[in-house]
Amino acid sequence: MPQNLLLAEDDRAIRHALERALTLEGYAVTAVADGVEALAQAHRTPPDVLVLDVMMPGIDGLQVCRVLRAEGNRTPILMLTALVETADRIAGLDAGADDYVVKPFDVEEVFARLRALLRRTGAPVDVPSEPPRMPDGQIAAAGLRIDPQARRVWRGPHEVELTRTEFDLLELLVRNAGIVLDHTTIYDRIWGYDFGPGSKNLAVYVGYLRRKLDEPGAPSPIHTVRGVGYVLRED
Repeated sequence: MPQNLLLAEDDRAIRHALERALTLEGYAVTAVADGVEALAQAHRTPPDVLVLDVMMPGIDGLQVCRVLRAEGNRTPILMLTALVETADRIAGLDAGADDYVVKPFDVEEVFARLRALLRRTGAPVDVPSEPPRMPDGQIAAAGLRIDPQARRVWRGPHEVELTRTEFDLLELLVRNAGIVLDHTTIYDRIWGYDFGPGSKNLAVYVGYLRRKLDEPGAPSPIHTVRGVGYVLRED
């Protein structure tokens, strides 16, 4: 039987992307948009594990933790947060959270931390040998299809020729579809170091990708989040 997972995240794009990824990973996911809904759902149908965003309107993730722990609820809780200071992590752990993932994150890290939490509670956990993929080993998102082994890319029926760096960048975005990746994370994953705030290197490669993926009448699947980074999603 799949584990029941309750996801509370107020950012709609992140919530939908995570819900899709976690469902493909084998969880029975219930996704809600705020802490009030999270508490109501946890009381209605107790989950096997919770994934809570820290900063939500109304009742935030920390308050949800405190309420559940005060009620004696020991369900494992994984927090999602954009707050990276040690004091913020300590506050979450003191509130009753079991583990943290800092945004922007790789969904594979979320999967691994959830497996670890469920192992600690003794719940049966399916450990996939590889990330969820299409039956032929390809991955797909936002109208794009990638064959990682052959390093080939298609948008719709049309194959797109990419350089090595362009392919690596697009694969990173596809694997994290719906999740905003900041400049530092992308530089670290693709080049191994950050070129600094004045560098235009990333913007140049995103421009190359957009031009190669362009289809008349269709919006680009790569979106700029000003001051933060880039996200791949289908509008």
